[in-house]
Amino acid sequence: MQKKFVPFAVAVLAILLILFAHIGARLTASAPAFTFAEAEREVYLTFDDGPSTVVTNRILDALNEENVKATFFIVGERVHGREETLKRIAAEGHTLGVHSNTHRYDEIYASDKAFLQDVSACAAIIEATAKVKPRVYRFPGGGKHKKKAELLRGMGYEIVFWNAVCGDEEIPNADSATLVQTAIDTAKGKRKVVLLCHDSAPHVPTAEALPEIIRHFRAEGYAFKAF
Repeated sequence: MQKKFVPFAVAVLAILLILFAHIGARLTASAPAFTFAEAEREVYLTFDDGPSTVVTNRILDALNEENVKATFFIVGERVHGREETLKRIAAEGHTLGVHSNTHRYDEIYASDKAFLQDVSACAAIIEATAKVKPRVYRFPGGGKHKKKAELLRGMGYEIVFWNAVCGDEEIPNADSATLVQTAIDTAKGKRKVVLLCHDSAPHVPTAEALPEIIRHFRAEGYAFKAF
């Protein structure tokens, strides 16, 4: 009689083992995903006011060397004579965004009509030159500009602000070491960092500081992203 119960007992044991294994696998799979999402840090390197010939290309060299993608907010009037630089930004997988066509605040913000004309003119230059349609925008001079933000969103743009700076506009005559430290200081404690930098002609120290800025964020466990 006892032998008749052996297959039944084995079957029950097998079912229990399968159930325990399934539950254990689900717990194991879910725990790391939650931990990773909670711990993930992101940094977006953004560059305003270009393109310039020397500075933008040096920045692109550094980004290429470090295998990092970034976002460039373009001034349309500065593309003339630098078309190859703009094409290189797009060809190397970076994001091109609209900053303005003229970067002259009194003209850009004179009216909603003037503002939209400026946006469209810059976007048209980017699209004609680099063959990509920009979908991100940064206000010249910063600020919220609530009504104009609504107009931009209606045109399909994502508006990008910043929450950290390297100091290349804020600190007169800053050297590369100062820019690195400023980037570190202003990003401290932030899990998502949008770092404001500039790639127009006067900003050679920014290009010099970039490799060290990248190494810092990489050492701190940040993932580099572009908009």
